[in-house]
Parts: sequence; structure tokens; C-alpha cells
Amino acid sequence: MAKKKIENNGQEEEVNIVKELLGMILYIAFVILAVWFIITFVGQRTEVSGSSMYDTLEDGDNLWINKLAYRFGDPKRFDIVVFPFHDEYTSDGKSVFYIKRIIGLPGEKIRIEEDGTIYVNDEPLEESYGYETISPNMIGRAGENIILGEDEYFVMGDNRNDSKDSRFEEVGNIQKEELEGKAAFRIWPLSKFGKVE
Repeated sequence: MAKKKIENNGQEEEVNIVKELLGMILYIAFVILAVWFIITFVGQRTEVSGSSMYDTLEDGDNLWINKLAYRFGDPKRFDIVVFPFHDEYTSDGKSVFYIKRIIGLPGEKIRIEEDGTIYVNDEPLEESYGYETISPNMIGRAGENIILGEDEYFVMGDNRNDSKDSRFEEVGNIQKEELEGKAAFRIWPLSKFGKVE
């Protein structure tokens, strides 16, 4: 084995170079594994792309997504959530994710009237997140009652007239298992892991 003698305070000491190298490799492997675990199971930083959540979130905002939020609890009304958009991928092969606000919970009935009022179980929804009143051409399938299944959520962007969300068939109701995580907090622009729309 490769050994090297070094002097330490006037005394010679033998150092096993292979042992030191193995220790360093194990340390680096542990750090890589810990980072992978955090990104996969705990949380992830991501960047907002687009204006569907304006004026709560803006294009370019960086967020921390809490991936553990729904492993230990259920989504709540008005949570901002991230989910993949039906197996759509970017040109570099990464999943496209949407970020929206939960409006309807499992088992509820959702409807939007011509005046833009959102009804949950035939009661007007008390909220102040919508950037503007929903225009009639943006009511989509919610013009008629939508009954959510036991594991389904109805989501909308805060920029109600510029958001592709559960009001439209291509997005539809979101299953709990599809929810990647909950937006925990906004961070300033730094490098990013991925983008959400």
C-alpha cells in the first residue's frame, strides 16, 4: 500500500494515501446521495415561466417546492401546487410542470357563472387571489357543474384570463398522486433545477 511519511511537530507520521483517498471518495458519494435524496423526496428549487399566476407569482420568480407536504397531509384550498402536464416534455426531454392554486377539493361541486363568480357546492367562493374577474370565454367546462372525485382537485391560475387550468379539458381535474409538491416560499433568482408554468 502507498504510504507517505510526513512530519508533524517534529515527529514522523505515516499516512496511508489509499485509505485517505477512499475516505474522500466515500465522503463525496455521501454528499451526492444526500443532495439526490433532498431533490427527489424533500424539496426542489424551480423557476416560474409565464404569467398564469400573476400577480402572486411572476415570470422568473424562483420558488422552493416542498415535496413532503402531501406525503404527511392533504392539500388545502388555496395551496399553490406543482404538477406535471400530462406527459408533455420540453425539447431537452424534461417534463413540463404547471403551477396553479387549488380551488376545489375532493367531493366538491365547482361551477363558474357568466359573471365570473366561482361557486363551490352552490356557495360563492370567498377569495381574493384572482387577478381579475373571469371573462365568459375563460369559463370553459366549469360553466356546468364539475363534481370532483374522492382524490381529485380543481386548480386555477391566479391570472384567471390567462391560465390553462382545470377549466379546460386538456388539464382537467388533478389527482392527488399527480401533485409534485406545494410552493413553500419564493427565493430570489439564482440557478434553477427546472421551470413551472
